[in-house]
Amino acid sequence: MIQIKRVYAPALKQDGERVLVDRLWPRGLTKEKAKIDFWVKDIAPSDHLRKWYGHQPQKWPEFKKLYFHELSMHKDALKPLIAEAKKEKITLLYGAKDEWFNNAVALKEYIERKL
Repeated sequence: MIQIKRVYAPALKQDGERVLVDRLWPRGLTKEKAKIDFWVKDIAPSDHLRKWYGHQPQKWPEFKKLYFHELSMHKDALKPLIAEAKKEKITLLYGAKDEWFNNAVALKEYIERKL
């Protein structure tokens, strides 16, 4: 099972493995407070894609298409996440303020298609 959660929200036991899926470390958050089990930068959107998108909802369909293409180039980095999601709950953590149009939402969709 895969869930998503803003990294600034409190960590809970029900989160399972907590995986940061952003390229940049969340501002103002220490490693101790974040309680992150894994940080997988390689599967975050490229800097170019992230800057182009700029969290503009009207670009969401094109962002997902481009991001899914990038993810297809990083299959080895995704394998552990997919394997973990098959066994137990994982929580994809993101820093964006927008809870509906962010890379963790897209990544969850991509991984669930692979399950």
